[in-house]
Amino acid sequence: MNGILAAVMVPHPPLIVAEVGRGEEKKIQKTIEAYREAAEWITAYQPEAIVILSPHQTMYADYFHISPGKGAKGDLGNFRAGNVKFEVSYDMDFVEELCLLANRRGLPAGTLGEREKKLDHGTMVPLYFLEQFYHDYKTVRIGLSGLPLVRHYELGECIKEAAARLNKKTVIIASGDLSHRLKEDGPYGFREEGPEYDRSIMKVMGTGDFSELFSFSEKFCDKAGECGHRSFTIMAGAFDQTEVKVKQLSYEGPFGVGYGVCTFEAVGENSARNFRQQFEEKERLRLAGLREKEDVYVRLARRTIEKYIISGRKLQMQGDLPKELRKEMPEEMFERRAGAFVSIRKDGQLRGCIGTIQAVQSCLGEEIIENAVSASVRDPRFSPIEPEELESLVISVDVLGETEKISSPEELDTERYGVIVTKGRRRGLLLPNLEGIDTVEEQIAIAKQKAGIGAREEVELERFEVVRHY
Repeated sequence: MNGILAAVMVPHPPLIVAEVGRGEEKKIQKTIEAYREAAEWITAYQPEAIVILSPHQTMYADYFHISPGKGAKGDLGNFRAGNVKFEVSYDMDFVEELCLLANRRGLPAGTLGEREKKLDHGTMVPLYFLEQFYHDYKTVRIGLSGLPLVRHYELGECIKEAAARLNKKTVIIASGDLSHRLKEDGPYGFREEGPEYDRSIMKVMGTGDFSELFSFSEKFCDKAGECGHRSFTIMAGAFDQTEVKVKQLSYEGPFGVGYGVCTFEAVGENSARNFRQQFEEKERLRLAGLREKEDVYVRLARRTIEKYIISGRKLQMQGDLPKELRKEMPEEMFERRAGAFVSIRKDGQLRGCIGTIQAVQSCLGEEIIENAVSASVRDPRFSPIEPEELESLVISVDVLGETEKISSPEELDTERYGVIVTKGRRRGLLLPNLEGIDTVEEQIAIAKQKAGIGAREEVELERFEVVRHY
């Protein structure tokens, strides 16, 4: 059988290489032994192509970078071991087929935008062990992205299809460390999410229950300080509808960073393991439930967005509102003037957010309509929303209360108050109760960044409350 034969999940600490560690590597001897076992296990398959997924390859927010050209070189000179060198040949046929398949799915992936041709350590550390046993292969080297996890899984499906179409014996190396926040004296200190992430991910990967990969929220992963989750998810996608035999070889984290090694063998078809389809169906039902519960403020924003994206016309308060919607709209939407923000999310990630600190339109309803259009097509951080995205959107509307000047950050509360920072003509705002913003310091820092104000510059502070509508 050709196609995706097997995969390994491995870490990439440079110090595991003896020439870098200079004795320190002995503190992760279990990982070294597991790595060697995994490398020897790969050799038994005699793969023609090895797909390496690395968090330290070129990474974009909205694009998967696949290394172009005939090949690349690299060394561990950045880690005081320049004599440890690597050279790989790229499987150009595989790369071409993969790009074609991704393009057909509308998945943003390809060979454009290479920032650094040299091999990264997320690629070289696995090669250090593999090449102790095996050399007769070509490589496909792929970076991660800021896209949702389900898109990473889908890229894995493309890898699977490319390997099958080319009838090529293929093994995947999913390179990635686990949490970097396991110990106070570790590189990033300690957070309780660190050990929790490692326990959870080793259970998921150690049992092959890849459906659970989608349940790790972006906020949780960020707090845990992991770097391999997206690699593991792409790998999982390459085993879509495939029965997998899993073996957990090791886990340890003596330096404050988690290192896990597992092997995965394809042992037959299993249509019940269609985890992306299952996830997307659950999401469809969840979003339908959310839409049914939306209040009238959000329904006005959604109706506005849908009309504008489909027809290019803006909803009009006079003569354009559906009767059932108009009946439910409270008087304040016709009579009150207030600032409002419309936020749009898709797949758990922000897709657009535009608003006004103070009223600009004649009434609150008009404020929501104008900002809903702007959030959907004029947010400079995102491309305009496409018609096929409309059913996947989660929308919220924040109606701002009066702003008041404050003299100290101590008068802020991230859950209750939004903040406005001002330095001369530069002004930045951040809404309250945002996912991932846990401290006042973070809140002020992000508001400054949005305004182009330096982190150390003194600013005037204002606070405000909002009524958030879902």
